[in-house]
Amino acid sequence: MQLNTLGLVHEFLRQSVCPGAVCIDATAGKGRDTALLCRLAGPEGRVLAFDIQPQAVSQTNALLESEGLRAEVYLDSHENLLQYVSPESVDCVVFNFGRLPGGDPKIMTRAESSLAAIDAALAALRPGGIMAVALYYGGENGYEERDAVLRHLEQLDQRRYTVLECRWSNRRGDPPMPVLVWKEG
Repeated sequence: MQLNTLGLVHEFLRQSVCPGAVCIDATAGKGRDTALLCRLAGPEGRVLAFDIQPQAVSQTNALLESEGLRAEVYLDSHENLLQYVSPESVDCVVFNFGRLPGGDPKIMTRAESSLAAIDAALAALRPGGIMAVALYYGGENGYEERDAVLRHLEQLDQRRYTVLECRWSNRRGDPPMPVLVWKEG
């Protein structure tokens, strides 16, 4: 396992997502999380991916095709995910908040839509479901979204959700933060 945010999130997914799972990559980006979810859920599972950038949708579809994987990839905002799945029907939701690596640096996730997407994801999760959040911040992104997401997750009812926030204490700069959420069963 790589000792970075992506490595921790992917290990969490490998330990939690079973064949046949219904999974959502709420921020498809280049499609790496989508592909992992497809491999974990297997052919009997269902994977949906969302992004607002046509470039991200194209990159995700290209990666899936090159690996022989299947997912439903939508050019739509993550805050609309409940238009595609029923409440309490999803096993796993993954978010990467920030911007598309190599994409337009002016296009990034924003606190307002991200908080709405988190609420939609929590409603979509079945009891026992999980959510993994990678928070990319600093630089052009700033800290507003990171701070809003962390405040929002800290306020979740502890009887319904468990939230684990991970910080890299001795890493310089603004290393991305993994946040793991379990919806109690």
